[in-house]
Amino acid sequence: MPGCPGVPDPTGVRADPAEVVASAGTMGPDAALGSLKQIDAGILNVGYADVGPADGTAVLLLHGWPYDIHSYADVAPMLAAAGYRVIVPHLRGYGSTRFLSDDAVRNAQQSALGVDTIDLMDALGLERAIVAGFDWGARTADIVAALWPERCQALVSVSGYLIGSQAANATPLPPRAELGWWYQFYFATERGKLGYAQNLRDFNRFVWELASPRWAFDDETFERTAASFDNPDHVDIVIHNYRWRLGLAVGEPRYDELERRLAEGPAIGVSTITLEGDANGAPHPDPSAYASKFTGTYEHRTIGGGIGHNLPQEAPDAFVKAVVDVAGRS
Repeated sequence: MPGCPGVPDPTGVRADPAEVVASAGTMGPDAALGSLKQIDAGILNVGYADVGPADGTAVLLLHGWPYDIHSYADVAPMLAAAGYRVIVPHLRGYGSTRFLSDDAVRNAQQSALGVDTIDLMDALGLERAIVAGFDWGARTADIVAALWPERCQALVSVSGYLIGSQAANATPLPPRAELGWWYQFYFATERGKLGYAQNLRDFNRFVWELASPRWAFDDETFERTAASFDNPDHVDIVIHNYRWRLGLAVGEPRYDELERRLAEGPAIGVSTITLEGDANGAPHPDPSAYASKFTGTYEHRTIGGGIGHNLPQEAPDAFVKAVVDVAGRS
């Protein structure tokens, strides 16, 4: 794996990301993330990795679907070696994260995930953090930056500005664009929900292959993440997320005001770097479509070399460099 230049940390210590990745590869991705911790945060008990010095600048890394915290198995130790405190939580419906109440609505509307992030920061005593993510995690990071900019020191978002609304999603797309969302329409049916539940690993591996057509991941890499899909709430969370987007499932009234604000397409004023892989096979906007949404210090980077949708795992050095660079501008 090609390394980027030595990465500076806030205290002036330098670490070579290539050496850190080699070390992480020797001890294995699970060891690189350390032993998972659990904490009550809002309506969840969250499972999360926490690596790096406790007094380092906090970096919160958010994964998407159908992935988990192992998308950051190389990124986290690289940042930790550079002096950052790196927190990587399992989203609701993944891994060891659980709802505190059996009666809680298995809700995955976009604002709920944003509130989860703020609740986790509160539980950990974090006033501010650099927030970074891809897929659902990028949308959630965007939401935190837009609605709670005082909590977001800086932002790294793969595929840019992903905040949406049910009203906007009601507008049909051209046929070729609609084709890319085939799974969203599948999930809108009861057959789709049953099919997802019965074929979790095959389904999600197929999505990996479509979204990252040039990523030569092995069985061990996929199965390490696939264990997170065994969460008892996973299917309900995934189905609700995609049905809610199309207005086929309701959200919770507690989030109505947040959704109203998000539907307005709020600008993001914190220092931001957006990223895109040159071989992303998942639906994603062109960078020119969202550049104006970032009103603070802003840069877009397209990462070459056949990089697909799971950019942090496919190009960890580029992702780390974006985090370090945006931290230096905030």
